[in-house]
Amino acid sequence: MKFVFIAKHRAVWPVAWLCEALGVSRSGFHAWLNRSPSARSRSDKELGGKVKASFLASDRTYGARRVWRDVLADGADCGLHRIERLMRLQGLRARPRRRRLPKDSGDRQLESMPANLLDRRFVAERPNQKWIADFTYLWTAEGWLYVAAVIDLFSRQVVGWSMSAAMTAQLVTDALLMAVWRRGKPDALLHHSDQAVSIRAISSSD
Repeated sequence: MKFVFIAKHRAVWPVAWLCEALGVSRSGFHAWLNRSPSARSRSDKELGGKVKASFLASDRTYGARRVWRDVLADGADCGLHRIERLMRLQGLRARPRRRRLPKDSGDRQLESMPANLLDRRFVAERPNQKWIADFTYLWTAEGWLYVAAVIDLFSRQVVGWSMSAAMTAQLVTDALLMAVWRRGKPDALLHHSDQAVSIRAISSSD
């Protein structure tokens, strides 16, 4: 394994440094480098290609057992432990199963919502005239991450944003407050959010 590490990193650091750091001789490394691959290595390389092909064909969702069944069906003769080893060597790990989409339990009374003042007029003549806002969610290794953003329609730039592990009103409020402070607390603007909700003015005294 030491020689494999040296071979992979010899373009980054001198071979002499790597050999000294790992406690091996340069002559031993060059002898290993020029040695013909063993039958086992050649077999691992061929089988490793099949393992990777099966894994990628599954959209990176197959674990070792399902990949093993794939390569057996393809005519390979190997054990499950060998598949596990080849997947580890190639860094192949199945994606965690996605959870169901988070539930939106917000109680929206449509009759009490402000009028849609933007009315799909997505053009602004100057900065801080019209802002639009929305939020989305992304699956991560630690669960759902919620992201809110505010965009100035004049520049099409994100002027405020916020992230949270929970879907709360504070998430979108924080994004709006960031936009207000980053853009110099504008005196008045049209802020349009999801569900066609528009607010006519934001005063710097608020």
